[in-house]
Amino acid sequence: MHIAIRSLTKSFGRSLALDDVTLNIEPGRIVAVLGGNGAGKTTLLRCLAGVAAPDRGEVLYDGEPFRRDRVDLRQRLFLVPDFPFVYSEMQVLRHVGMVLRLYGADEPGVEERVVELLRDFDMLPLAEAAFGTLSRGQRYKGALSALLAADPEIWMFDEPFASGMDPRGLNAFRRHVSDATARGRTVIFTTQILELAERFADEVCILHHGCVHACGSLAELRTRSDTNTEGVLNEIFEQLHESQP
Repeated sequence: MHIAIRSLTKSFGRSLALDDVTLNIEPGRIVAVLGGNGAGKTTLLRCLAGVAAPDRGEVLYDGEPFRRDRVDLRQRLFLVPDFPFVYSEMQVLRHVGMVLRLYGADEPGVEERVVELLRDFDMLPLAEAAFGTLSRGQRYKGALSALLAADPEIWMFDEPFASGMDPRGLNAFRRHVSDATARGRTVIFTTQILELAERFADEVCILHHGCVHACGSLAELRTRSDTNTEGVLNEIFEQLHESQP
């Protein structure tokens, strides 16, 4: 599903979180959204997912304007925040089942896929555990399993590599993301880890004070930079730091 972001602007009181953001994201891409603290990364994902409404501008999915009441479009995307929206008293398996029903994905045979996913993330022994009894990384893996089971067209993650997941969980996450984009899914994630974005993402979008500072593949960013080697993201962020008053 093609994503078009047009002049997206969002404020919180006197703080401007997004300032006239315009982007195009093609299907089947892994996009890393980078930026310092307060750059607007989380706000961008929340607007894309319908969790927050922009003050101005719009998001279009396959050319259709996205509104928070468009349930049909919201079923085509899924956001896993840095602290997932889960009920503390709800069991992991019940949460996955609830998500499958909300997304209309509780089709015959999905049970086997759910078991496979929970096993992949070392969560099968905790399938009947309440989220409130789990560690942060386990909670994230439980929420992540629900997204993977529903398998919408657009996957969004806020700081997945700082979620507390263990190495096995992170490796499973990378593998599932790679498989998903091969099937045409689009994956958008935020991170502060530049080296990881260079290795894992097809494209990067750098936000600075709510504005798009740079966006494109690493090859494209290198052609606009003084360096033609690895470390181009470090160079861009150093330039941003030096330009600040």
